[in-house]
Parts: sequence; structure tokens; C-alpha cells
Amino acid sequence: MDGGMGGRGFGMGRKLASVDLQLLILGLLADKPRHGYEIIKALDERSKGFYVPSPGMVYPALTYLEEIGFAIIEAEGNRKLYHITDAGQAHLDANRARADALFGQFDRVGERMDRVRRAMNSGAAGDEPFSDDAASGSKELMQAVRELRRVMEDIWSSPRDEQQRIAEILKHATADIVGKSPRG
Repeated sequence: MDGGMGGRGFGMGRKLASVDLQLLILGLLADKPRHGYEIIKALDERSKGFYVPSPGMVYPALTYLEEIGFAIIEAEGNRKLYHITDAGQAHLDANRARADALFGQFDRVGERMDRVRRAMNSGAAGDEPFSDDAASGSKELMQAVRELRRVMEDIWSSPRDEQQRIAEILKHATADIVGKSPRG
């Protein structure tokens, strides 16, 4: 599996194949019984905000897992607590390598998200990443980071094709900074 964000697990963007989502849900249920909202929150936390499935993805997956006998529901008032069944555990065990790879991808993406957030927040008010005795040019670098952060905030709402164009520019700029050719 490709370890990048566009790898086999996520495909294009932040979508995850339904069979992979089901496997991740079983992995979470194997740890402990959970409500649907807790599953959404756990996936959000695990990926550090990169992948937050909608209730419209999670609840049908939970219903399907129940229908095929991989999960059972315990009613708690008007809420449902989902548990993995023995059949669900057997399916998870049979697909452990895939589940571990998906969770590993979440961890890697989460780490990348943290690095991006730290980079975008460096030089923010009260957070000067460079000391006074840093190499000359650090003020220029801080200014450039601030300007990039400002521009990036505007980009989040731009059309997808524009975001892809800018992603390519940033990929090439990053490669130029580290002295490597970008992967195509």
C-alpha cells in the first residue's frame, strides 16, 4: 500500500472504501464497545482531523455490520452501543494486516497533519520559532511563512482544481527546499 495520503486506503481526497471503513469500525469495536458518535470521534482523533467520516457513512456501515452478524447493538435508552461479535472478531483477525495498515496510514497522516499545523503556526503572534541569535535571514523566513499561512487560509475555500494546482506548486517548492525531485 502506498504510504501517502493518496494511497490505496484513501483513494482520491479523503474518501475511504466502505469495506475499509467497516474494517476500521471493527478494529475500534474490538478495543471496546462504542456509540456511533464515538467511532466518528475516534477516527477523527486517530487521523488528527484528516478523516472525519460523516454520520451518513458510519451509521449505514454499522447497520451493515449488524446485518451480517459482525456487530450487535445494546440499547441504552435511545442510544445504541455497538459491540463486536465473535464472527466480527474472526473477520477482523482474518484481515488484521489490512486493518493494521489502515490504522498505520491514519497514524502517518495524523503525524503529517500535526507537522503541517506546526509549520503553519510557526511565527504566529507570541510563537517566534527563531531566536535572536539565529542565522541571518530568519526574519525573512518568518515573514514568508506568515504570508504563506495567510494565503493558505484563503485557499481552503477555493475550487478543487485550484487547490490541486496549488498543491503541485507546494510539492515542487518543498522538493526544491530539500533539494529533491518531487514524486510525480
